[in-house]
Amino acid sequence: MAFESKLIPILREGVEIVKMISFKKLKETLTTKHPEHEAAFIAKLAGALINTVFGVPPQEEPFAAFARNHADLIAQEQGKIGEMLEELRIPLTDALRIQSLCDHQEGADSTATLQQAQDLGILLVERDLPMPHSFIELVRRLGSGFGLLVPPQPDPDGATTH
Repeated sequence: MAFESKLIPILREGVEIVKMISFKKLKETLTTKHPEHEAAFIAKLAGALINTVFGVPPQEEPFAAFARNHADLIAQEQGKIGEMLEELRIPLTDALRIQSLCDHQEGADSTATLQQAQDLGILLVERDLPMPHSFIELVRRLGSGFGLLVPPQPDPDGATTH
């Protein structure tokens, strides 16, 4: 049980990194797609889409108001999110499944979030559930590639530090 209590926060942190990477990618795509909108609007739209994918309704203002006021645009873009995040489908699938696993361990059911991701063309159904260590490695590689994480550096004594 002590192992699980330490593992869940680490896995959830990995999910957050995949969300940040997806957010960055969506922001780039939406900026090109909607040049008439300012950066702050695009950031809120990208955030709303990521929250929708991961089943996290906005609680705080101004994000809740944005979601209400732009529900039609969010729904329209949500239908295209699978193609906008095509290159991130593997990490998104793994992150959504890991989130669901963590939720289950904490007594919550996020089956609806997985079903929605499948309906949106994000979830790769045939992909196996990732083992925690392989998910963490995937997140580290992705996070480093997107400049969100610094890769482990060898110290002068030859050991690797994290």
